[in-house]
Amino acid sequence: MIAPGDAVLVLNAGSSSIKFELFEVRAEAAPIARFAGQVEGIGAAPRFTARDAAGRRLAERDWAEGGAPDSHRAALAAIIAWLDGVLEGRRVAAVGHRVVHGGPDLAAPVVVDGAVMERLRALAPLAPLHQPHNLSGIAAAAERFPGIPQVACFDTAFHRAHPWEADTFALPPEFYERGIRRYGFHGLSYEYIARSLEQHEPELAAGRVVVAHLGNGASLCAMRAGRSVDSTMGFTALDGVPMGTRSGQIDPGVLLHLIMTEGMAPEAVQALLYGNAGLKGMSGISQDVRDLEASDDPRAARALSHFAWRVRREIGALSAVLGGIEALVFTAGIGENARGLRARICDGLGFLGIAIDPVRNAANEREISPPGAGVRVLVLPTDEEAMIARHVVGLLRRSISS
Repeated sequence: MIAPGDAVLVLNAGSSSIKFELFEVRAEAAPIARFAGQVEGIGAAPRFTARDAAGRRLAERDWAEGGAPDSHRAALAAIIAWLDGVLEGRRVAAVGHRVVHGGPDLAAPVVVDGAVMERLRALAPLAPLHQPHNLSGIAAAAERFPGIPQVACFDTAFHRAHPWEADTFALPPEFYERGIRRYGFHGLSYEYIARSLEQHEPELAAGRVVVAHLGNGASLCAMRAGRSVDSTMGFTALDGVPMGTRSGQIDPGVLLHLIMTEGMAPEAVQALLYGNAGLKGMSGISQDVRDLEASDDPRAARALSHFAWRVRREIGALSAVLGGIEALVFTAGIGENARGLRARICDGLGFLGIAIDPVRNAANEREISPPGAGVRVLVLPTDEEAMIARHVVGLLRRSISS
C-alpha cells in the first residue's frame, strides 16, 4: 500500500558511494523531491552531505578515524539516521534502486525477491563497475526496511524495444539467444529526457531526436517518438564513445593482441578498459573535463579532441539511423555544463542543420542553437532519481489496483 504523504527513498549505490533522494508521494502529480545527498568515499575517507530540494546544504560530516562507515550497510545506516530527523512523520513506503543491467528479460521495474536477486547477480560480469554495488544497496536497504518493497529499475529497460538489427552482433544466431547482444544503458536518463520533451516540447518529442548523455559514463541514444531506436552502448557499458575512465569502442583485435601476444591477463585487460582508459588514460592527468580544460598539457587537449570527435561521429551515425534529426539534446554532467566541448562537438555538423549560437551556449541557456536553425540544440538536465521514484509509485499503485 502506498498513499499520498508517504515517502519513497531512492538509492543509487556505486563502488564507493551511496547517493540518495527522498520523495513525497502525491495524489495526482508525480512524486516531489524533498531531500537528497550521499555518502562518498566508503572504505577510504567517507563524507556525508545532504541538501533540501532547493539545493541548500543541510548537513555535512567527515568521520574521524574509527567511526567511519566501511560498508554500504554502514553508509546506509548513516543516511537513515539523518533521514529519521527530517521525515516528519512520513512513512517510507518503498525503496527504489537504480540497477544498471536487467538482461534480455527484465524490461520493466520489478519488486525484488530472492529469485530476482539471483538473476541480477548472474548479470554482474556484464557490468562489473556497477551491478555488484547496486545489489549491495538493495541488500542493505532490505535489511534496514524489512517487509518494505524494494523496487529495481533498470538502465537497460528503455532500450528493449530496439529493432533486431540494432541489437544483434554479426555472430551465429545461438549467441543472440544466449543473451550476447547489444543492450544499451543510461536508459533511466533517456526516459526522463523523453518525458521532459513530451511535457514541454511535444512536437520534438513526436519526432527524431538524438540525446547525448555525457558524464563520467557517456553514451548517445537515437529516439523516434520518444522511444529508443539505437544506442552507442552495447553488451556492456564499455562500448561507444570514450568516457571518464572507460575506453569506449575498441577493435576486438586489440584485446586479442593484448592477451595472446603481449601476455596480459584478462583481469588486467578488464582493469585497463574500465579504470585506466578514456579521458583519464589518454591524458594521464584526470577524468574530469574541468581539469583537462584547465591544463596546458598537450595530452589533455588531445584527449578532449578525441572525445569531441567520437561524439560528433556518433551523432552523425544515429542521425542516419533515424533518417534525419529534428533536435539534439545534451544532458548529464559534461553535457549540461561543458560549454567548450559542446561547441567542439557541434562544429562540423552543419550538413545536418546543427549549429551553436556562441552567446547562448556561453550563457548555458536551455536552447543553444541560433533562432530558426534547422535542428534545435537543447541543454536539458536529467534526473534519474525522479524517474525511479515515478516508476516505484506507478508499479505499486498498479499492483494495488490489480
